[in-house]
Amino acid sequence: MAYAARVAELSPTSIGFLIRDARKQRGLSQQELADELGTSADVVDDLEAGNRALSVELVNRVAEALEQPLTTGGALHLRIRGETHLSGSIDVRSSKNAAVALLCASLLNRGRTVLKGIAQIEEVNRILEVLTSIGVRATWSPDRTELELDRPARLDLASMDVVAARRTRSIIMFLGPLLHDEMAFELPYAGGCNLGTRTVTPHLHALRQFGLDIVATEGSYHATVTPIDPQSSRSITLTERGDTVTENVLMAAARHPGETVIRNASSNYMVQDVCFFLQQLGVQIDGIGSTTLRVRGLPVIDTDVSFAPSEDPIEAMSLLTAAIVTGSELTVRRCPIEFLEIELALLGEMGQAYDLTPEYPAENGRTRLVDITIHPSELHANADKIHPMPFPGLNIDNLPFFAVIAAVAQGRTMIHDWVYENRAIHLVELTKLGANVQLLDPHRIIVTGPTRWRGQEIISPPALRPAVCLLLAALAARGTSVLRDVYVINRGYEDLPNRLNALGAQIEVFRD
Repeated sequence: MAYAARVAELSPTSIGFLIRDARKQRGLSQQELADELGTSADVVDDLEAGNRALSVELVNRVAEALEQPLTTGGALHLRIRGETHLSGSIDVRSSKNAAVALLCASLLNRGRTVLKGIAQIEEVNRILEVLTSIGVRATWSPDRTELELDRPARLDLASMDVVAARRTRSIIMFLGPLLHDEMAFELPYAGGCNLGTRTVTPHLHALRQFGLDIVATEGSYHATVTPIDPQSSRSITLTERGDTVTENVLMAAARHPGETVIRNASSNYMVQDVCFFLQQLGVQIDGIGSTTLRVRGLPVIDTDVSFAPSEDPIEAMSLLTAAIVTGSELTVRRCPIEFLEIELALLGEMGQAYDLTPEYPAENGRTRLVDITIHPSELHANADKIHPMPFPGLNIDNLPFFAVIAAVAQGRTMIHDWVYENRAIHLVELTKLGANVQLLDPHRIIVTGPTRWRGQEIISPPALRPAVCLLLAALAARGTSVLRDVYVINRGYEDLPNRLNALGAQIEVFRD
């Protein structure tokens, strides 16, 4: 049958992710699903972890219990009933961008890597599918709070899950780890959000100093590696202060025993987490948090390590925005304050009232956290344009939230996204919910507030943060809104609708 054929095309890991997501969408615990199937919670956990053989009969039983097909077909939608008032408190979860970088960095280690508390989101799922397809053993703990990774002595790159690889830009961070073990290899072109052209040239220029040469053909990067003197020193100035290019060079330097100096490096949150992880592997790194990193690597890394990435400042800003746009009093706990200070300063200038607790350490022992309580406030437009800058400036991924915030403020605000060609265009979709957004060019919008939000049916844009902005605006809109095809939100947020529902939102997940 066609259904069985579609299931046969999916790996047990992929089907496990689909089962887990479908169970969460129905609000069921593992035990409740086990009761419907007439089995134990341990069996359900094995299914979701991809650790149990799957017959078509078993998959059909699970699908019937969950009342929806376990295939990748059928778009996921959200029905949001506004005008929402949120209350209570919510914890920020760990960083999505750090999680995918750490998964790539685990390829450096011949020992056992345990990542604690990483986000179980689509972007992580895609990288895990790629890793398991090339021979990495990935095992979740029973409570799914820890992920153990064991790489084989030789990776099976010929068996790479190309479909999964093409659905994430993070695959480019395989270049740094692989160049030490493979004289020639191939990677599919990267995918992810549709935000316009994002050049990979800085990666190729920087990694060339480690002997890597890339030829781009249709659909793939073909990589060849020329061995270099392992004790030689390298001074690399990045032509772009990007997060992923800095991480890629860090991973390449981690296995190069000579000193590597990286200048114009990003010092953003996910880069710092990669540095902390590499230090636990025995790599020497000086200058963490600055734009100059000095790295002295190891020819072979073989150690058992356990690491917890820090909390996500972008999720924190999402939750703060949810409170602001709905006029709610809400406490957002475990916020990485170092990476939110500019955002909070801007909010203060706009009239937003908030309280901070004293700082306390994240589980990694290095990142500083606070709890932030947002109070209902009358906002006014910021006097200057709002634009991103490399850390410690306003984070580029937090910029879109200021479009929603500006829409509830009195006056006109210019939002200038000089990094991406298309994201400002996606934010114009806020007009469908009642906002006054004027597009000046692909990089700049003028937002005039305040807004009387109204419910509407909208197709989710193919970009993560603008899609979340529409969801947050819909929380404040009178009436019911439908946000269609929200796969992109699941790339970056774990179970966001149910977490918002726990605060008082009314969001229904459904499929046609």
